Amino acid sequence: GPAGQSRQVRPWKFQGTEYRALACFPCRDKCALVPGVEPQGSPTSLCLGESLAAPSEHSVAAASLRPFPGAISSGAGGSSLQGVQCETAAKAGMIIQRVVLNSRPGKNGEPVAENFRLEQSTIPDTIQAGQVRVRTLYLSVDPYMRCRMNEDTGSDYLLPWQLAEVADGGGVGVVEESKYDSLAKGDVVTSFNWPWQTVAILDGSLLQKLVPQLVNGRLSYFLGAAGITGLTALLGIKEKGHVAVGANQTMVVSGAAGACGSLAGQIGRLEGCSRVVGIAGTDEKCSILVQEMGFDAAINYKKGNVAKQLRELCPGGVDVYFDNVGGDISDAVISQMNQNSHIILCGQISQYNKDVPYPPPLPPDIEKIRKERNITRERFLVLNYMDKQEASVLQLCQWIQEGKLKVRETVVEGLANIGAAFQSMMSGGNIGKQIVSVSK
Repeated sequence: GPAGQSRQVRPWKFQGTEYRALACFPCRDKCALVPGVEPQGSPTSLCLGESLAAPSEHSVAAASLRPFPGAISSGAGGSSLQGVQCETAAKAGMIIQRVVLNSRPGKNGEPVAENFRLEQSTIPDTIQAGQVRVRTLYLSVDPYMRCRMNEDTGSDYLLPWQLAEVADGGGVGVVEESKYDSLAKGDVVTSFNWPWQTVAILDGSLLQKLVPQLVNGRLSYFLGAAGITGLTALLGIKEKGHVAVGANQTMVVSGAAGACGSLAGQIGRLEGCSRVVGIAGTDEKCSILVQEMGFDAAINYKKGNVAKQLRELCPGGVDVYFDNVGGDISDAVISQMNQNSHIILCGQISQYNKDVPYPPPLPPDIEKIRKERNITRERFLVLNYMDKQEASVLQLCQWIQEGKLKVRETVVEGLANIGAAFQSMMSGGNIGKQIVSVSK
């Protein structure tokens, strides 16, 4: 191919062993001489012509393949190729793509797409007893992942991602091969620790089999409305919101157009709230909340005075606050809350790029209001309520099938774009759940 273009070479056999190479060839006519291996101590070149010929005994001694000093290794497939790059020939496996943590933004930095790197790698051609090979369909990117980019997550239940190692999170895929008794080829499965790669070999016991009919075949919903996101909204309201039918309660949701907030407002209404007000960052989002998702009103926090608008839209005060944001917005809401009201502390996305504890302490004047009015503010972790998972997922799926729970997604195509999807989600670029579609 043209000079500098990446090119994949098919496997070849030499002295009974199969090899494959990945390299960047600066072509000279129909043949490229690629420095990159040192057979038994003396440098040579591997000649790969238009026919992709196998190496001969005169060019490569397969018994001792190692990087030649001065060759630029491509690792597992870097994001940019310069000059001649060569990967040492290795025993054949299945070639995949994966995304690793390339750099850390720092505890006070905003994440960018370049914090992640797309690589080419290999996985074994065969699987062991108890293992499953899965093809990734969808991956989830979520605000909680921001702390995993730090060396210390500040959490006792989340481990940090390691530099140059594959990232992971919620994922849905299909079984391509199984040596685990409970799963068969073609099964749709999910995991909370799905590696960010196109194909993976996983322990079958870590996978949960899904029923596509529950979500009318919309498999990505298992990462959102019918997954951890939906469970967080439903169980947060049930366990911490103290919502009661007929109690004439007003609920306010911050981050209301996001994955969890858009569901929480609807669920609050389904569970008995008489009035639901959302807070979002654009007029488009506010319009969707009211016109599509049944919110009574929505506030664009970037326009006007939030506290003033809350007083107008919640004349009877606020009884339940589903907090996804923290910061100044939450301070304004808490100031309007009634005696014995409840804060569902779901997330603090406005604080995730700051080196502060979670949950961050309230300003002294707001904390004084909270105490005087006996407002509960408790950290909520859905993983503490997994005994209620099955019944709750069935309830969510029933609402989806009945059209009572409207679902919005922002879908980005391709594993290569997962870093950009994460950056966009953290800056409010999504409406509903942010999903990365990896394969069909």
